[in-house]
Amino acid sequence: MRILHTSDWHLGRSFHREDLLAAQAAFVDHLVATVAAERVDCVLISGDVYDRALPAVDAVRLCDEALRRLSDLARVVLIAGNHDSARRLGFGSALMDAAGVHVRADFASVGEPVIVGDAAIYGIPYLEPELVRHPWDLDERSHAAALTEAMRRVREDAAGREQRSVVLAHAFVTGGEASESERDISVGGSSQVSASVFAGVDYAALGHLHGAWRITDRVRYSGSPLAYSFSEDKHVKGSWLIDLRENGIASEFVEAPVPRRLARVRGRIDDLLTDASYDEFEDRWLQVTLTDPRRPSEAMERLRRRFPHALVLGFEPEGGGTDGARTWSERVRERSALDIAGDFVAEVTDGPATGAERALLHEAFEACRQKEAAV
Repeated sequence: MRILHTSDWHLGRSFHREDLLAAQAAFVDHLVATVAAERVDCVLISGDVYDRALPAVDAVRLCDEALRRLSDLARVVLIAGNHDSARRLGFGSALMDAAGVHVRADFASVGEPVIVGDAAIYGIPYLEPELVRHPWDLDERSHAAALTEAMRRVREDAAGREQRSVVLAHAFVTGGEASESERDISVGGSSQVSASVFAGVDYAALGHLHGAWRITDRVRYSGSPLAYSFSEDKHVKGSWLIDLRENGIASEFVEAPVPRRLARVRGRIDDLLTDASYDEFEDRWLQVTLTDPRRPSEAMERLRRRFPHALVLGFEPEGGGTDGARTWSERVRERSALDIAGDFVAEVTDGPATGAERALLHEAFEACRQKEAAV
């Protein structure tokens, strides 16, 4: 039994205003060629097929083409991620089952496998804790509680079957590292779940994190097929080719095509514009951090004469000083939405947000996320 594990396509996403649809289409071509060449039995897509709940028409068209081409070669199982609209992605899923494309977007179907060859494949879509807490009668509102209950249902069904068990899940499992392009899913201060929740399954195909993390031999992230933030400049993108065998698994990482390499450079603007050591970066998408004592005028325009694909410009003067003019990305980097909203309250009230105000903001963010998850 041979499976290909991919995830986090984020169809329709751009990269700092650079259109990536052509690069995403090239990845689909690569994926189809890999499935054909490697004689894959089943393709697993572990969530975040789209970048947003209401995807653009071109993104939907590309997804339709991808699923049609893949289903001509192999069975396909996919789940909804936290960026997807479960209801929209799951539309027509019962009809698509007959075509060999199995969409699992409804948490109510957790524990009902897709049988492919000698494997029972269980899809666990992204579980918004508040939405499953009451239907599943959970003691607490957390990702750990939701995924633990989902896996209890999987194990209950798998115990009565002879097939090997494969699970798709979309979650933040301890052992992987987040990048700047994943949406925060923390609830009550925690978003991570222990890998031990998947104990006993033959393979867990994870989605959400954009790096190809190997949590254990049987629990892995494939990562996104393209880089969606400069924090992923060291990532090697691709998919896991997994052979399920009686004595374990065999794996191979299949690298995806790279539309344009990323790089992060820093230094004084005159050095960046004249030093030959920067020649290798002239054709890359660049994040540039200038270290001049004072912010240079027309910096981006000057940089793009040598580096036409420079996309992000930051300013960190040598010695730690600042001219007070930080970019928006610099001001919000590694800060939560709640912290940013708290800054806004402080700005308009001339004082830090009170505990009651932060609690109200937290409640508002939670309500928005739950509403989006239910779309």
